[in-house]
Amino acid sequence: MSESFDLVVEGGVCLTPAGRAETDIGVRGGRIAAIGDLRSAKAAARLSARGLHVLPGVIDTQVHFREPGLEHKEDLETGTRAAVLGGVTGVFEMPNTNPPTADAAALADKLRRARGRAWCDHAFYVGATGDNSGILAELEQRPGCCGVKMFMGASTGSLLVADDERVEVVLRAGRRRVAIHAEDEPRMQERRALIKPEAGPAQHPVWRDAESAVRATRRALALARKTRRPVHILHVTSADEMPLLAEHKEVATVEVTPQHLTLVAPECYERLGTLAQMNPPIRDANHREALWRALVGGVVDVIGSDHAPHTREEKARAYPASPSGMTGVQTLVPIMLDHVAAGRLTLERFVDLTSAGPQRVFNIAGKGRIALGYDADLTIVDLKARQRIENSWIASRCGWTPFEGMTVTGWPRATVIRGRIVMRDGELGGPPAGEPMRFVDTLSP
Repeated sequence: MSESFDLVVEGGVCLTPAGRAETDIGVRGGRIAAIGDLRSAKAAARLSARGLHVLPGVIDTQVHFREPGLEHKEDLETGTRAAVLGGVTGVFEMPNTNPPTADAAALADKLRRARGRAWCDHAFYVGATGDNSGILAELEQRPGCCGVKMFMGASTGSLLVADDERVEVVLRAGRRRVAIHAEDEPRMQERRALIKPEAGPAQHPVWRDAESAVRATRRALALARKTRRPVHILHVTSADEMPLLAEHKEVATVEVTPQHLTLVAPECYERLGTLAQMNPPIRDANHREALWRALVGGVVDVIGSDHAPHTREEKARAYPASPSGMTGVQTLVPIMLDHVAAGRLTLERFVDLTSAGPQRVFNIAGKGRIALGYDADLTIVDLKARQRIENSWIASRCGWTPFEGMTVTGWPRATVIRGRIVMRDGELGGPPAGEPMRFVDTLSP
């Protein structure tokens, strides 16, 4: 008697822990139940992946979806819609909303808002304020929480923990890995006077210079060692940070973004103006090449998009009144696949940075690989497809991308989440049914 499956993904080149294999994947109850020749198996649905590559579902561990309080820029529905259209199966959403996600009620509110509206699986950071350290250990253990996020610089409102004493208090409150935005607030405050409005956004990496990043990262690493608390340094941008991080791998993991690997100053500011403005800034070619060397050398653990949308009207304000941030969740896969096509990294390394890496760094349960018993999260891509990225494709409410007009090689063709075909050939398959992610270190015994 032949086996029966809810879905069989047929004939794709699958990137499994054992290597590449042209094979079928059988899904039952939302999980991978078989890998092999399933041509004779019964299946409620079949999805042909012949001529395509089947990757473990891509997880973007840094997005800002702006809900609640800033829904004119983005919300949980539009942000997760953009994610699945771009081949992303799961996201970690940041706490700098209005109000910030800094207590149990705010976390519960976000999980409630996501129910029935989020297209992909999701988890939410809680933000450290410096005054809520007494509840962080309990909050980070709650279902749907991916951990604590701390801004050492660049935040507004209450989510700024700028001095070492308060950073140490946060690091001593709990045990899961803390994600850190590492820019040195005192140095940036000093350098703010250097800004000449008439000179425009090309000053951004002068104001928020590499030394600001290096100082904060050095401080974070010293405190991580002192408290024995693991940290995750977000969106690393500078050449000088990478040797420091390489010396502290026992306490620190590292994220870089597609923007910092692709765009370069001063050209991006001349071409895009404030659309290229983000924190930390896009820097010059020497820094970009150092990021690539660190990625090839294994220092980098994760690729995150730092999707942080603002409306065109907001971005059109004269620098420095213009807000920092750009879209990225929908373009993460095609931009990085284009680097694969150019030979900058292998497809296996891409999988490690976007699936296995996030699982390993954050202890995500049941995701990150094509293996028996794991969630049937799949990002199915055409490595040969040449496609032009257009603003009209962007589902984010703000409707623009800094990569508009760029032709890439490699494109997402289908997004499968727990065995549901959520996107196929650019079309959504609804309704939204994303669920909170689970974490090994918070599961009940």
